[in-house]
Amino acid sequence: MRIKAFTIAILLLATTISPAQAAPNYVFPIVGCEYTYPRAHHSYPATDVFTDAGCRYVAVTSGVIDEVNRIDSWSGKTNLGIDRGGLYVSFIGDDGVRYYASHLKSIPKSIQPGVAVKVGRFLGKVGTSGSARGTKPHIHFGLSWSTPPQTWWVRRGMVWPWKYLDAWKDGKDRSPAKEVEAKRVKSGDLPPEPVNEKRK
Repeated sequence: MRIKAFTIAILLLATTISPAQAAPNYVFPIVGCEYTYPRAHHSYPATDVFTDAGCRYVAVTSGVIDEVNRIDSWSGKTNLGIDRGGLYVSFIGDDGVRYYASHLKSIPKSIQPGVAVKVGRFLGKVGTSGSARGTKPHIHFGLSWSTPPQTWWVRRGMVWPWKYLDAWKDGKDRSPAKEVEAKRVKSGDLPPEPVNEKRK
């Protein structure tokens, strides 16, 4: 009888814990500031999230830091694709997706390749580095898969992020993992580098 009563108590407890009480798997990449973003981008899938300079960019999910660049080497004269992001951070989420944000103003010293980060971890301040110089402050936000270092044409974005940004803005846990994997299978692990491309 006691076992039956204990089982009923456990079942009642389980039904009273709602999914809303669980920690989120995904959050919006900008916190503490107002922001806007279009559902379009030039020449390849990515999203520019516009906000004020110095606003906080955070990890949209948990994962491990992949690449970090703290030196702005971009020049309008050369406009090299590898330099267009300016200051940037990418990390590989626990879901297998690489999340990339560029045009940052600064990056904490604690953010280094190989460092594990939890969802919501502060990764940098929004700025206008790289090819965003002279534009409104924003982060260039890209979704892709893990590649060898400096594979900028994959890192910058391979699937459209806006539908996931919409979900995270509304507090919904929507993962881009399936779409990113499908794109990787279709494109190959390492698509060829674009030739004579003059955009970021």
